[in-house]
Amino acid sequence: MILGLDTATEILHLALVDGERAWTRRVVVGVGRSHSISLLPSLNDLLREAGATVADLKGVCCCAGPGGFTSIRIGVATAEGLALTGLPAWGFSSFQLRARALKQAGFHGPVWVLLDGQRNDVFLQQWDGVEAVDEARKVSKTVLPDIIATKAWWASSTLLPKLPEQVRPPLHMMDEGGSMLSGLVTLCRELPLLTPENPIHPFYLRETDAEVNFPEASAHLDDALRKGIAR
Repeated sequence: MILGLDTATEILHLALVDGERAWTRRVVVGVGRSHSISLLPSLNDLLREAGATVADLKGVCCCAGPGGFTSIRIGVATAEGLALTGLPAWGFSSFQLRARALKQAGFHGPVWVLLDGQRNDVFLQQWDGVEAVDEARKVSKTVLPDIIATKAWWASSTLLPKLPEQVRPPLHMMDEGGSMLSGLVTLCRELPLLTPENPIHPFYLRETDAEVNFPEASAHLDDALRKGIAR
């Protein structure tokens, strides 16, 4: 039984995958609330639904970001805590999960995946099926129309209202929540075929507010510590 968890945004995604069987949970935590309140109770509920306990877990797949700083750390810390008991752990990016969700929803071919970068920024990466076409990056919302132009793109229903009008309408998942959970289940089946990567390193893609406001205090840190490990 493999545990999959995604805490990178205001929506918590959980999955328990045991062979062909899967149990999933999608919880709207909301902006300004902590995943620390919702994650473990939701996981316990899902384990009960599956008739299982933590002792039945054989590994954990965790979203490493990018997304909210605190929420990412809560998810990674939970995965690392389980790894301390001897469980193998694998990380995946927020883009990778959403690319799998788009594939589950029937979309194929290159597509830009957009995430909320806060501060009037957007995180984006182009994916072609299950492979990233380029590196993830952070850009201002004002330049999005020039980057996307007439290409296919997708953003979550919570991010769309914050974006400027684009040249081409976004792709639309009929069941965004269901597709996200299906994508998470798929990753829980794919990643355990790879070498575990304990420890999982967060992928922030941008500096914290403290680093921006007090740059001299973090000048000694390298990019891996400031922005996390790119995926």
